[in-house]
Amino acid sequence: MPKYLLTYHGGASPEGMTEEEVGAVMGKWMSWMGGLGDALTDQGNAIGMSKTVTSGGVEDGGGANPATGYGILTATDIDAATALVKDCPIFESGGTIEVGEAIEM
Repeated sequence: MPKYLLTYHGGASPEGMTEEEVGAVMGKWMSWMGGLGDALTDQGNAIGMSKTVTSGGVEDGGGANPATGYGILTATDIDAATALVKDCPIFESGGTIEVGEAIEM
């Protein structure tokens, strides 16, 4: 079955949140991930500060739309993969998810 890389962009940052607020957000994420069952093969991690490397050098900040996290899931096709992520809590805070098929080489 194909694997899909979920690249999270934006969303809530724990900076400035109370412990209770962070706990509530994490609870939503854990519930959502749990609901994906075996389809979520790697729950991934959040991504911190990043740099973009080009032939011209290195830039701070990760570009125009830096990744804030990632995950990997399996699905029959890209439409099934996008359907699986439609209820992700990242959308509640204005974030997005890029879904891309991992092509075996």
